[in-house]
Amino acid sequence: MGFLDTLLGRTKPVKPNLDVLFAIPSAALTVQASLGMTPTGVGAVCFKAAEGAAAEQAQADIRALLDLDHTTEMSLQHDEYGYTWITCHQSTVDLPALMTQLHAVNATLADAGFGPSLLCTVVGFTAPSPAPASRLGLVYLFKRGTVYPFAPLDEQRRDTALEMRVRAALAGELPVETDLERWFPIWNAPVP
Repeated sequence: MGFLDTLLGRTKPVKPNLDVLFAIPSAALTVQASLGMTPTGVGAVCFKAAEGAAAEQAQADIRALLDLDHTTEMSLQHDEYGYTWITCHQSTVDLPALMTQLHAVNATLADAGFGPSLLCTVVGFTAPSPAPASRLGLVYLFKRGTVYPFAPLDEQRRDTALEMRVRAALAGELPVETDLERWFPIWNAPVP
């Protein structure tokens, strides 16, 4: 960064740290102990779809990699904003294995040159019955290297009280995004 960059307010982008994904299983224990929410066994990676042979090869590599685990089903969805979601559904919840799979999806896309098109990775949690139905996603922002909670309600409303409780519970365990304006909603995501 030079003087002119500083003067014009340009900042150096944060280098993504995919290893943060491996800290989520231990953070999940905190979420479970403090809030009674458990992992759903569903996680997804969101990226801006690319075209061409390299993109097709990266998706084929991801599918082949995820097909190695017969307890995980992979699906590919496109949303109304032009993003693609690669979703992993586990038949038996194994959060460390899910995080390894989501890390592999991110790494495969980044290694194929699509790192700049990666948006986020999200892992789902839910409150078990008979508690009030609550959903939660821990969202990893690829370009920031941080995590934030997203708790959707019906009709595109958020449970901000739950999000703040999760933020307080995870302080010190995960690099929680401090800028609340970056806690963008992911309403139509396949997770949570």
